[in-house]
Amino acid sequence: MANVPAAVKITVGAAAGAVLIAGMVQASPARHAVARLTAAEPWATTWGAAMQPPVAGDEDSGPNWSPRGFRNESVRQVVRVGAGGRRVRVRLSNRYGERPLTIAGAAVGRSAGDALVWPGSSRPITFGRAAATEIAPGAEIVSDPVELTTSPMEKLAVSLRFTEATGPATFHRFALTRSYRAAGDRLTDTGDAYRESTSSWYFLSGVETEGGPGRSVAVFGDSLVDGVGTTPEADARFPDRLAERLAAGRHGYGVVNVGIGSNKLLRSSPCGGESALARFRRDVLDRPGVKAVIVHLGANDIGAPQVSDPCVQPNPRVTAEQLVQGHRELIRAARERGVKTVGMTLPPMKGALFPFWNAEAERLRQELNRWIRQSGEYDAVVDGAKALAAPDDPRMPRPGYVFKDGLHPNDAGHLALAAAIDPGNL
Repeated sequence: MANVPAAVKITVGAAAGAVLIAGMVQASPARHAVARLTAAEPWATTWGAAMQPPVAGDEDSGPNWSPRGFRNESVRQVVRVGAGGRRVRVRLSNRYGERPLTIAGAAVGRSAGDALVWPGSSRPITFGRAAATEIAPGAEIVSDPVELTTSPMEKLAVSLRFTEATGPATFHRFALTRSYRAAGDRLTDTGDAYRESTSSWYFLSGVETEGGPGRSVAVFGDSLVDGVGTTPEADARFPDRLAERLAAGRHGYGVVNVGIGSNKLLRSSPCGGESALARFRRDVLDRPGVKAVIVHLGANDIGAPQVSDPCVQPNPRVTAEQLVQGHRELIRAARERGVKTVGMTLPPMKGALFPFWNAEAERLRQELNRWIRQSGEYDAVVDGAKALAAPDDPRMPRPGYVFKDGLHPNDAGHLALAAAIDPGNL
């Protein structure tokens, strides 16, 4: 593995609540830490988001509140669970916080659309049986169980109350779902007070259920997984469509989307967050119930050298060998935890309306795809390239399956990707 940068090797056996920095695991001070979960643990992740360092919004992602954070405000966030259960609990992250994060109160209820909560459904969330808690910088916590039954594909509204200034907020940039804020204590408000919104999630990294199927599938990757190019508020990403297929087929698995727009396999960047290798343990392996992971990574490592935007730098050129060794790191780490691995080939990149493709990028894409398909190192393969390629030129996306940027799949393309996944391989 000499070709994988040392700063992005995965450490699988690190203690929960630790921070991976430059390839080293350093203990994080935490009043509450996430306990190591055993195979007998009945909880499973039914929704999740990969956390990122705060960064200002742009024309692609829109404005967000992460640089300033919150003070004397309530924030309400809507998520769709992939599998139901008898009880729920939430996972909150201060991974990139500069100071301890004080949660003055929290609640969860059934979403009634927008910021509305169905009357009578709101339940208080506690932490160690206390209404308030503090999360140390670099740490995350899991709430106490909440007695609230949930159904597959149901939307929940999670509300958080901040009295003290949070500082810049740990968040997820491309939520493609509105989150809302209001001044003061609005935890139990039905929703009318929440009049400001952005399309990002803040501090909320997971929702877990007990009493359901007890297993989850993580989908790990970049903007393709994150859903860039799909219709906002439509839950049209291919992990969403996969969750619907599994629910309809009575598989009932939770599907956890841990994609990050602009994310790279080998290197971190301001807008793409920590490299995939650096975040794999936290975002996939440490989540309860995850039994399989679908991996789509490498496109940004290949395409970023043609892009001058500081959002994706550093962006040195990579080799196919480096990309393969990076994928092998993920496979090795997953297998050490007993997690099945499914590799997804990189879809066509030619035709992007920004400098992302050239002949060298195409050569690397084809080399990596050949290895994913033919090496047998992944337990199974999803041929995303075949599902999205134009019939007359497989270097380009199929007309009708591509977003207006010429690169990302649209809703129809994501539906095709979901159809290409064999549930029997998960």
